[in-house]
Amino acid sequence: MVVSSCSLSWISPCLSHKLNLPHSNYLPRNTATSSSNTVFCALETTPIGESHCQRRPLLLGIGALTANLQPTKLLFAQVPDRYRAFVDYEDGYSYVYPIDWKEFDFRAHDSAFKDRYLQLQNVRVRFIPTEKQDIRDLGPMEEVIYFLVKHRYAAPNQRPTIYDMQERTIDDKHYYTFEYVLTSPNYSSASFATIAIGNGRYYTLIVGANERRWKRVRNQLKVVADSFRLLDI
Repeated sequence: MVVSSCSLSWISPCLSHKLNLPHSNYLPRNTATSSSNTVFCALETTPIGESHCQRRPLLLGIGALTANLQPTKLLFAQVPDRYRAFVDYEDGYSYVYPIDWKEFDFRAHDSAFKDRYLQLQNVRVRFIPTEKQDIRDLGPMEEVIYFLVKHRYAAPNQRPTIYDMQERTIDDKHYYTFEYVLTSPNYSSASFATIAIGNGRYYTLIVGANERRWKRVRNQLKVVADSFRLLDI
């Protein structure tokens, strides 16, 4: 893995399917009927190309599960303690999230998990179609991230600050990961975002929390941001 990084801080006012695995075994979706459960997704495409899905539990035998897991066997072996792996073979991505978080529906996103008690502490993933082949095709990392945070992530009443940027290369796939804070008059949030392009799609993972808790949970959420991987589909 090749990693390069740079830092940038700035402030500007008022700027205009699926398999879910725990660390050591399969995550049971219905313990009354099965000790392991594979969850796949039927795609539905919106007019703007965002993906939504209806998750259907599909019970498989051990042999079938083993066969499906072979392409990402190494990935599962590297899931950190106290995290679970979420793997979407159909949509081509995976990541880990804290083991005590629960799944929820986040509008216009393909998957999402949140803290059981602190709903603003969550991770979500979305993707849209693109003709680009690689995240580097969007331009220099600093310019791409600056534009995203300023014009896409920040609301008009929010002041954005970018604290760190990193480019990672894993299995010949490139990822941009960056840390940023959005400050409004009454509330501030801090987040990590990881973006990547593959499979004809532009993927975005965002994991964040209330800024008041950021120092306490930052390292935990960085693991989530760094875990995002593209899968070939």
